Amino acid sequence: MEPMQYTLQPILKTLAPKLLVGKRIKTSLTNNKTYALWRSFMPRRREIMNNIGTDLYSMQVYKSPAHFENFNPDALFDKWAAIEVSDFNIVPSDMETYPLPGGLYAVFIHKGPASAGEKTFQYIYGTWVPASDYVLDDRPHFEILGEKYKNEDPDSEEEVWIPIKPKM
Repeated sequence: MEPMQYTLQPILKTLAPKLLVGKRIKTSLTNNKTYALWRSFMPRRREIMNNIGTDLYSMQVYKSPAHFENFNPDALFDKWAAIEVSDFNIVPSDMETYPLPGGLYAVFIHKGPASAGEKTFQYIYGTWVPASDYVLDDRPHFEILGEKYKNEDPDSEEEVWIPIKPKM
């Protein structure tokens, strides 16, 4: 098996606000319910009629930036499985809306199986953020699962979007 590859320097992008529709659950890293969330979302994603594109959003909404400062793997956060839409006029039953605010993001590419993502996140939060000219911003963190995403395939790629703002 090939060693993990990292895009050491992220691309900085300013995201325009987006409208998302999907499902969410409360979860933690210790009691991770991500698989169950996606298992319930994927069969129903075609019910979302006003989607823009085919990219899927795996989003984490933390209670505050302190989530990372006082890291606790038992801390709860909202995990979303969602897709971008043009408006919130039609929302399938048992799904919710989320207006994703725009702003500055550091975008990394995780290459390899999704289950190996922990090493990528350790690098981002443990190495890149502290050494950069930025701090985490209080906005959602998310991954875009696009055309190159293949779940556990070693050739899989996903974009990891980390909200940042300049250090003061």
